[in-house]
Amino acid sequence: MDDDDAARLIVDDDEDILSLLTQFLQNHACTVAVARRGEEMFSLLETQAMSVVILDVTLQGENGFDLCRRLRATSSVPVIMLTAMGEHTDRVVGLEIGADDYITKPFNARELLARIKAVLRRSETPAQPKDQRPMLSFGR
Repeated sequence: MDDDDAARLIVDDDEDILSLLTQFLQNHACTVAVARRGEEMFSLLETQAMSVVILDVTLQGENGFDLCRRLRATSSVPVIMLTAMGEHTDRVVGLEIGADDYITKPFNARELLARIKAVLRRSETPAQPKDQRPMLSFGR
């Protein structure tokens, strides 16, 4: 599945979910990066190209909705919210703040893979780390 060098970034503080998703995506030829906290996510996004962020809504001591909002303010990398919060309102809020898709736990790994592929089809290119983005200048 990996048609580029950009990684799929999984942001979750549940070691079982991280292990399951990492193994599943690697078995489908994906490069995977993991973060357990928001600041770790932002640090990885500054240094590595990521094609998609799979972001848990309920990280210990952090709010995935707030992290998505912060991420969306500086990056166009696609975001799939992953959460046990399956209420209609939660899904709508996630999409309104900038998530590209939303999937609830428990989830089918093949469905998540299909959603990742769909999000990647809709996105133009992977988000580049800040130090690799082209600079535009105007004037003389």
